[in-house]
Amino acid sequence: MDIKAMVGGGRKVRFRSYREREFWYETECGFIFPVPLDELESAELLAEDKAILFMRYIRKHAALIEGARFAQNAAQSAAQA
Repeated sequence: MDIKAMVGGGRKVRFRSYREREFWYETECGFIFPVPLDELESAELLAEDKAILFMRYIRKHAALIEGARFAQNAAQSAAQA
């Protein structure tokens, strides 16, 4: 995942939904990520905003996905051995 491509060039994110204390946003390239309510303090969330402002959350969720993908591949390799 190229996070810089997701947030660079004035790209935007759009609000999708709210569930279980998380606001879910989507980048213009289709990457969906959560913004935890607990981390917002007094921040204002807009329906559409600059993606660069959400880079922290995009990076966090991308790392979570990559970690899960790595674990799944390791489990599959172990099962095949």
